[in-house]
Amino acid sequence: MLADPHGPGAVRRWHAGRVTSAPPCLTRIRGRVLTALAGDPTGMAPYVRALAEGDDAGYFAENGPAWTVHAGMGTLVAGIRALLLQALHPGALAGVHDWSRYRDDPIGRLTGTVRWVITLTYGSTEQADAETARVGRFHRRVQGEYVAGDGSARTYTAEQTDLVRWVHLAFTDAFLRSHQAYGGAIPGGPDAYVADWATAGRLMRVTDPPLTDAALRAEIDGYLDRGELRRDDRVDDVVRFLKKPPFTGMMGVAYRVLFAAAVATFPPRIRRMLGLRRSWLPVKTATRLILRVTERALGSGPRAQDMARLRLRRLGR
Repeated sequence: MLADPHGPGAVRRWHAGRVTSAPPCLTRIRGRVLTALAGDPTGMAPYVRALAEGDDAGYFAENGPAWTVHAGMGTLVAGIRALLLQALHPGALAGVHDWSRYRDDPIGRLTGTVRWVITLTYGSTEQADAETARVGRFHRRVQGEYVAGDGSARTYTAEQTDLVRWVHLAFTDAFLRSHQAYGGAIPGGPDAYVADWATAGRLMRVTDPPLTDAALRAEIDGYLDRGELRRDDRVDDVVRFLKKPPFTGMMGVAYRVLFAAAVATFPPRIRRMLGLRRSWLPVKTATRLILRVTERALGSGPRAQDMARLRLRRLGR
């Protein structure tokens, strides 16, 4: 039994000597990345530490498809890609435009999404259910009007089945394609990840989410074929902001490469709708270099999956 499941001693015991002093440059990179992702320079925000608690293994198997994809460096590309793809649905974009603080507080918006992903992936079922309920309470306030792809005026709420479904599809597609391009192998392959993350869709009340890569592609193509997606001034505004957010120095340079990496994973049809082109620069090479440095920096200390493993070992899993 671990005397302190949250303390540095517990982490060192789990790592069995892996934790070593990192070079100062990697420590600085780690702090900046984790501040952006978890809202804490150590990565040990309270909700991350809490992953060591709980009384069951959670919804997703250790080292399974969701664990693997969401622990990969491709997630840094996937977050950008998901926002770009979601923006093409006028209902989903209206919710972001009317209610999100992404422009005033892009880091806060990002860390809120990361918290949901991390808790569902690595938390106990109780923690995942509580996080889903937290997001649901916010969504109940989100409502308004938008112009649909066919030009008709419609009302929306964040709990509408078609909008929640589109967000789930965009998220799943973004993380899968980004991992395929910039990550490693997925246990069971792409179909296994789509089926695994369908659990998150069901928790968010998505009915019959796709269970295979082919079904996922077909659903997204269906939105395009039916004219439910559109590009307008709001989409262009989001694209401009995501292209050049308020990041400075090396972080700004790295972000621009990651943005280009996200664009490169889209099929031509989606890029045209977003008004984007693939960069002529060697994006894949530059992206892999940035992700390698970031992975080395993050590997110098405990991460969310390490906290989850502490819980699993305490439970004898």
